[in-house]
Amino acid sequence: MTDLISEPDDASPAKRDTQCIQLEPLCDDKGFLSDWQSWTPEIAQAFAGAEGVQLTEAHWEIIYLLREFYCTYESSPANRALVKFVAKHLGKERGNSLYLLSLFHTSPARVGSRIAGLPKPKNCL
Repeated sequence: MTDLISEPDDASPAKRDTQCIQLEPLCDDKGFLSDWQSWTPEIAQAFAGAEGVQLTEAHWEIIYLLREFYCTYESSPANRALVKFVAKHLGKERGNSLYLLSLFHTSPARVGSRIAGLPKPKNCL
């Protein structure tokens, strides 16, 4: 699956579009992974590249918590539920909206869930 690993941030828009096309057969009509159990870290890297996110250790920590949330509740979290879940597991310093926004721009629940290979959260646009 090495062809699913995203290019560095300096990749041209054309290359980024190619990455999305490579992911397309694996995705539902909303652009999220069709089968959350087929997720791999390489797929996460490809989704992150498509979202313009450079994954760090802090991102991976949240990605694995998102997957834990899904295993526990059988749904992807909305932003408020994600904040509470992160606070419970990692403390209030990281369990707040500003911290999560710094990692996953615009919508931590939507972007994080996509990178984590989960279905789109129900309350996200």
